[in-house]
Amino acid sequence: MSARLTLDPGLVTRARELAEQAAQPVIDLAGRHTTVSVERAVLRLAGLEGTDPVTGEGEIPWVNRVVDTVRDQVGLASGVALPVWHAIASGQAASLQDVAEQVGAGTARFELPTGAAHEQAREAALAAVGAGLGRVDDARRRREELVATHGDPPRRPWIYLIVATGDIYEDIPQAQAAARAGADVIAVIRSTGQSLLDYVPEGATRTGYAGTYATQENFRLMRAALDDVSAELGRYVRLTNYASGLCMPEIAVLAGLERLDMMLNDAMYGILFRDINPIRTFVDQRFSRMVHARAGIIINT
Repeated sequence: MSARLTLDPGLVTRARELAEQAAQPVIDLAGRHTTVSVERAVLRLAGLEGTDPVTGEGEIPWVNRVVDTVRDQVGLASGVALPVWHAIASGQAASLQDVAEQVGAGTARFELPTGAAHEQAREAALAAVGAGLGRVDDARRRREELVATHGDPPRRPWIYLIVATGDIYEDIPQAQAAARAGADVIAVIRSTGQSLLDYVPEGATRTGYAGTYATQENFRLMRAALDDVSAELGRYVRLTNYASGLCMPEIAVLAGLERLDMMLNDAMYGILFRDINPIRTFVDQRFSRMVHARAGIIINT
């Protein structure tokens, strides 16, 4: 059986031209805007983790608190990075975590830098976010090493199987058992309604509904478990999750950091089925797909 479709190259070229014409106005629109989730993703790349212990019963991530405060004080038209790293470069805060704690205490004061201060803040932000992108690059190289060591599944197409107990510690043995039974790709369905949560929960979770929450720790735990079973079976077992909804860019970043292999990533899901603002979710999709490309993550739409 051929692994390629024998399509007319001329028709393929024409289809790509038409697709580009249809998509370009949306791409241009997305390039002129940002969203709160894009800005939170920037802070996640820079290493800001954890939650405000006071706000929202300790469930609201620091990235949400910082972005919301910057938005309220100076707006997000210039992004979150300049005012945040200006606060650090000017000595107002010692670190990104210190910025977050000042936000929590209500003492943070943000402003948009100008002149030399602008360049200083920009360079500091690029260095911090660049370190996060370096971690994404390291994860991609590690995947390539493991695929070279264990090999891809010998058959085509790959067998794709879903686990979704709501409890990551129950998902893990199910996923490993599925891999031993022949599954090549494990997809962990998200808890019902997570696409409409405007924050990403923290930590390992055990109380999802019709699915398991997408969190950085859950990603890490499942990827480690599948690495173990990959070594046991002698083939690399891939991990899939879902980057859609209100936190699409953040989940894309967390997937890149924790070496997920495939992501469902489609703005139309949120537009058609979750009534999410189309401009917001197209902006989020543009950012997410750049992250996925950098991470070497396969996109399913």
